Amino acid sequence: MSNDQYLMTNNLSDIINKPVRTDLVIATRYVNLFYGDFQALKGITLEIFPNTVTALIGPSGCGKSTYLRLFNRMNDLIDGVKITGNIIVDGEDIYAPETDVVELRRKVGMVFQKPNPFPKSIFENVAYGLRVNGVNDKKFIQAKVEQSLVRSALWDEVKDKLKKSAFELSGGQQQRLCIARALAVEPSVVLMDEPASALDPISTAKIEELIYELKKNYTIIIVTHNMQQAGRVSDTTAFFYLGELIEYGDTKEIFTNPKDKKTQNYITGRFG
Repeated sequence: MSNDQYLMTNNLSDIINKPVRTDLVIATRYVNLFYGDFQALKGITLEIFPNTVTALIGPSGCGKSTYLRLFNRMNDLIDGVKITGNIIVDGEDIYAPETDVVELRRKVGMVFQKPNPFPKSIFENVAYGLRVNGVNDKKFIQAKVEQSLVRSALWDEVKDKLKKSAFELSGGQQQRLCIARALAVEPSVVLMDEPASALDPISTAKIEELIYELKKNYTIIIVTHNMQQAGRVSDTTAFFYLGELIEYGDTKEIFTNPKDKKTQNYITGRFG
């Protein structure tokens, strides 16, 4: 169902004030985002369930990365941003005045397009978030680093060189290290902004396998330009176009029987 169809059958005030379902991890209700006078997101209403992978697809500049950055409030760092509507994560309005943004970013991890390890050892990259959050127990940190590297499918490759610089790892390994760093602080949601776009096909396959495994413990939202990747890794897909959510639903349904002509045209390569 597109946003326009949703709004035609639902009163706007009812959408915004409707109680959040307890089985949802994320809900956005009629969210608008402006960069100064430019409206980048237009009335986005979308619900995401736990332990799923949601792919955000659409042509460059359509708003998908802007939408992704709502959930850890990274858009706050941009001058002139104005946001309206409701954005709920784990039952909380994350734009309420009392929101602890540091705690929010612990709960909502982020993996960027290009690997961005810190100029530290492999071990200290993963331990960084724990130390910043005041954890000093060495045994706990050791266990959490190992657990996170295991979960990111990197432990067997680095367990004998944890003191080495993270920059000695390959690009694919660095990206999995960044995923391990995000997992170490036990988020409930992991955001991924084109996490494999800078990687070779073998590393990309490892990242995709990892995403499939991670959804057992996390809710994942991934931005991707790769239609095949969206089809392989996601349970649900949201198609954005010119700042609007055109269609959202089961990935197989979106790719085989899209309801909107714009979705069909994009998936079949007629534009984008």
